[in-house]
Amino acid sequence: MFDLTAWLAFVAASALIVIVPGPTVTVIIANSLRAGPMAGLMNVAGTQAGLLLMVGVLAAGLETIVTQAGAVFDVLRLIGAAYLVWLGVKMWRSDGRLGQAEAGTARSHGSYAWQGFLVIWSNPKALLFFGAFIPQFVSPEGSAALQVVLLGLTFMVVALVLDGAYAVAAGKTGALLSRRNVRWLERISGSFLIGGGIWLALSRRAA
Repeated sequence: MFDLTAWLAFVAASALIVIVPGPTVTVIIANSLRAGPMAGLMNVAGTQAGLLLMVGVLAAGLETIVTQAGAVFDVLRLIGAAYLVWLGVKMWRSDGRLGQAEAGTARSHGSYAWQGFLVIWSNPKALLFFGAFIPQFVSPEGSAALQVVLLGLTFMVVALVLDGAYAVAAGKTGALLSRRNVRWLERISGSFLIGGGIWLALSRRAA
């Protein structure tokens, strides 16, 4: 089993990975600004469910199948790219009303959770990244599957804390921002999502 030093190194590496804003963090911040911290926290809940599924797949030893399933990977990649672009365009078209439109249509917390799940799985390379990142910290001694689960759960806790902090901070900040400033933030977030979707669509499958 891995020792304390290796585990602390994994925690530090996970924090550095999570804290860099990507599509998931962008969506969490944007929804928190528009609809309050609870919307972002539900995004986080969906993201956690997606991560848990990824950890399960990796622990089951299916990462090789995922890596080699070229046709399926390409379809998922294009679908994920289209979804990110669609989210970005939707943010660009928003009027910066801090979620008043969502309140009017009674958007459920479950829909935000489902969105978080879709965003984390919109880039199937996240699973391949897990397959390359976590095994680096797995000791040849002991059960590899058990270590993968423990490391995966550690990564989930780090992501929960940092993503949750993004959601709360953005939600509280959003209440203090003017509609005009929120619209600019939505456009910036939308631009990142559109750019990420285009990059994902043009990227090639890892060999």
